[in-house]
Amino acid sequence: MSKTFDFSQFSHQSKKGILVIYGNLLYKFIKVTWIFLFIVFKDFSQFTDQKLIYIYLGLGFFLLFFLIRAYLIFINFKFKIADNHFILKQGILKKTDTSISFDRIQNINFKQNIIQQLINVHEVNIETAGSNKTEISIKAMSFLKAKALKNQLTSNKIIEEIVVDKSKEKPFLKISPLELLKISLTENHIQSLLVFLALLFGLFQQLQQVFKGFLKDNIVSDYVRESSSSFQQSLFLIIVCVILLVFTAILSSFVRVFLFHFNLRVYVKDNAFEIYQGLFTKKSFILKKEKIQNITISTNPIKKILGISFITFKQAVSGKVNQKKEKLIRIVGCKEAQVKKVKELLFNFADVDQLERKQVHVYLKIRMYLRVLLLLSIINCGFYFLFHNVEIYSTNLLLIPFFYFIINLIYKKRFYKISDKVLLVGNGSIETHLTYLPFFKVQNIKMTQTFFQERNKVVDLVFQTASGKIKLPCIEKQEAVKIYNYTLFKVESSKNLWM
Repeated sequence: MSKTFDFSQFSHQSKKGILVIYGNLLYKFIKVTWIFLFIVFKDFSQFTDQKLIYIYLGLGFFLLFFLIRAYLIFINFKFKIADNHFILKQGILKKTDTSISFDRIQNINFKQNIIQQLINVHEVNIETAGSNKTEISIKAMSFLKAKALKNQLTSNKIIEEIVVDKSKEKPFLKISPLELLKISLTENHIQSLLVFLALLFGLFQQLQQVFKGFLKDNIVSDYVRESSSSFQQSLFLIIVCVILLVFTAILSSFVRVFLFHFNLRVYVKDNAFEIYQGLFTKKSFILKKEKIQNITISTNPIKKILGISFITFKQAVSGKVNQKKEKLIRIVGCKEAQVKKVKELLFNFADVDQLERKQVHVYLKIRMYLRVLLLLSIINCGFYFLFHNVEIYSTNLLLIPFFYFIINLIYKKRFYKISDKVLLVGNGSIETHLTYLPFFKVQNIKMTQTFFQERNKVVDLVFQTASGKIKLPCIEKQEAVKIYNYTLFKVESSKNLWM
């Protein structure tokens, strides 16, 4: 099946986009006002007929208002391609015109949330290297038209789209639900638990405000306080609570991994990776070799037992990497052969792996010891003045060996290797992260040195790339100068483009 699309004239997205925009507006409205709506409808059965009429009229007004707004957003959103530029006009009262040159476009990704899946449309996100957020988001396009637009933006040719059946193409990597379960066991469960507790705390704060207005004051906090006192009196309940927290952490990791990486498939085509994943929100990415700035291969003891690694691809961003998580694309569950294939496809990292690792200066370990000593001193002083109990210092018998173990682990994993073309930086604590950076991707390099580092003749090297900074801490100054000069030489003499 083939179909030709003409983007030389202004065109609109699919008419189904009105429903997508309408749903998005309603979602944002309910997200902001759900507490107010809960208060209004808590005594719904006690409302008089006259009040119900006003409520229904009010709801009808808001539903109609958002429907009209969705239609106006849709009708004023139009785009075309002209003179190697993607041109977009949008806005209701405030009109904006956007023009993006083809050479500024870094990636074009497809996404489908639940509504988009039900009505069979795709969201098209056009990203550029110089933006902190997606430049263009087209909420509803047919798959054929979306693919045709993508091809024309990336190749600037007259497009005749041909549908490819991915089910007949063998993927480079495919993750089953059972494998996702194994992968979730290797996740950072503490991080998952903290995210879950943060959401729970936010919900608690909102419920407390709700109950405060029309029920007994502080009813939620009183319940938590009473429950807490019960826990303190029962060792059994404390153990049960710990088990529940551990189970919650593991379950949270599984849910997060399952929702985000469901049906993960990776295809290798024309020196690029095509990635498809997601359950409720389906996403697809195209990672071209020239767009990738560096990669990080992560593993931990459990991952090693299962024989898998995670690969994080970092693309060009503007500002801090954390400002745009979409620029960090991760492939989970990679076997050793697949990791090797990725290295070969990108920058031929094999030679740097064979080199002898160089440990950073021991000053890094000393600095961590001093910081932990200061932290423990502050914690112990705080506990002493709060509880007036000298026995609190007995907890150091557990904390000191724990910090000693972690610091030595961090120091051991802080190393680097340098080949003719690639810098390999190792770091981590429980997990091990290996970052591969081709020298031609470096935009600038600088040496930083504190007063104490100067006395120990060590410096920090900071490699700035289009995807953020890579830091190599506590290197002997003499060695750091050699790395600094060599990096500048490779950057200035390289004929490869960083983008």
